Amino acid sequence: MRQSQQEYVDLVAAAEAELQPDSPPESHRNLQLLRLELERQRCLDPDLVGRLAQAQSRGNALWQEARRSNDFPLFAPALQELLDLRRDQAAQLAAAEPIARSPWETLAQPFEPDISKARLDQLFAPLKQQLPALLERAAELGERSDAGPAEALDLPEGPQEALCAQLLEDWGYDPRRCQRARSAHPFSCTVGPQDFRITTRVVPGQPFSAFLATAHEWGHSLYEQGLPRDGHHYFPWPLGEATSMAVHESQSLFWECRVARSRAFADRWYPRFQAASGVGAWRTSQVFWRSLNRLRPGLIRVEADELSYGLHIVLRYELELELVEGGLPVADLPAEWNRRMVSLLGLRPPSDSEGCLQDIHWAEGLFGYFPSYALGHLISAQLSQTLEQDLGPLETLVAAGEEDRLRGWLAAHVWPLGRSVNGEELVQRVTGRPLGAEPFLTYLAAKVDQLAG
Repeated sequence: MRQSQQEYVDLVAAAEAELQPDSPPESHRNLQLLRLELERQRCLDPDLVGRLAQAQSRGNALWQEARRSNDFPLFAPALQELLDLRRDQAAQLAAAEPIARSPWETLAQPFEPDISKARLDQLFAPLKQQLPALLERAAELGERSDAGPAEALDLPEGPQEALCAQLLEDWGYDPRRCQRARSAHPFSCTVGPQDFRITTRVVPGQPFSAFLATAHEWGHSLYEQGLPRDGHHYFPWPLGEATSMAVHESQSLFWECRVARSRAFADRWYPRFQAASGVGAWRTSQVFWRSLNRLRPGLIRVEADELSYGLHIVLRYELELELVEGGLPVADLPAEWNRRMVSLLGLRPPSDSEGCLQDIHWAEGLFGYFPSYALGHLISAQLSQTLEQDLGPLETLVAAGEEDRLRGWLAAHVWPLGRSVNGEELVQRVTGRPLGAEPFLTYLAAKVDQLAG
């Protein structure tokens, strides 16, 4: 609670008193963001903060045990406690919000500033309407005899690590300020203004997992490296932070999906993977590319393809709303999860471990986080359209190995904005139009057509 101590309150007030109408806009914005966070912290009862931390710890431990044993009732009381505490937190935070927000909207603000349920409904409605038809078309494609294997023969750990290292080297990895390590789950973190780290893992039986995770996490890291770090207005001030979780996710998805899964990229990297396999695992570069782009709905969100991923997020977002605001009893969550999974994806989980217990977010009380994942896809697609208007087709750039030009465009237009804007404002500023679902749906439809060709 350091940020609510009186000494800090006095420092912020003194800085505000020094502001003049002609003070740099960066100073005004930094203090605006500091004041908002200060008021949010001051609204919180320290006792609630402590109880919430304890509930998160219990929830995490019980979730792990419940998932292992497929025992949702074991986790249900912890989930109920976290919901009750988060509702209390939202009620306390309401006084600090600049506009009236619902409890769920209030909880979502740290992840996606200024997001609303009404706006999410606008953005997600086209996904619910159009993705199922694309999934059906992709399923027909998957029945083709020449569509390529779902997964090729496994690659040994050593060659996978070497391929990941080659990818990072090609994409601007600087060992003087970057480090890569192994972890149980891939992630990216920034330790300091010149200290950026990512982790990856090798998954047996999944020859592309480590490679695509490296592309994804390096996308996160490139964004962090490109945020405004110089000058007294930025690091460690709010302006030097990421715009939002959705914008962060858009950058990782750009490199993983728009670049590393592209046909041009597959053509370039096919010989390297063939050599790494040692047995010619993929007959042609086209088979290799199709293997990188499996379009098949599955039960697990983190393994979902580009077509079905958005529906996974819609499922969680709608259930989360019902839990936080709609009166859905915790005990009914497994059945409601399964019903909606069938409705959206045509799949019924055989167990709660593969259903409502698969994600850790609710076990830590992270209500309001999930929509950022889908918004990242939408933002990535819309930014990509504008990038192509400026630089030409992505496939042409990737075929020529000009990923440095992609980094240069993002470094010029996206990364420096930091928290000077929110996510939707960033999209409007860079692309000249409001965020929408159409660029993403257009991209997906084109990919299905390309895979069918």
